Amino acid sequence: MKKKEHKECLSALVPVKDTLDVIGGKWKILILISVWEGNRHFREIERSIPKLSTKVLAKELKDMEVNKLVIRTVVNGFPVRTEYTPTEYSKTLQKVINELRNWGVNHRKEIFGK
Repeated sequence: MKKKEHKECLSALVPVKDTLDVIGGKWKILILISVWEGNRHFREIERSIPKLSTKVLAKELKDMEVNKLVIRTVVNGFPVRTEYTPTEYSKTLQKVINELRNWGVNHRKEIFGK
């Protein structure tokens, strides 16, 4: 017997999958929050997030640049520095990320009773 295609389910799954492809993983949302909070230089971002390696940060920032969440700018000077700034497009995620934060606070209360 052939399974039916559930268009309603797929119409919800595909956009969520696309979103998770862009902001999913262990580090991207944390990096985005760091940039929103004013950490612009690579080392500032790296230092603001415990246990984030240089290699992973470089990869994630490239992915975020491709997905138009940050803008990478090389600042001439001595030494030459790379600066990352959030895009206006990235700010459309602020409401979603704030809701994730609120859920996390409530989840800690539920699990740990604090």
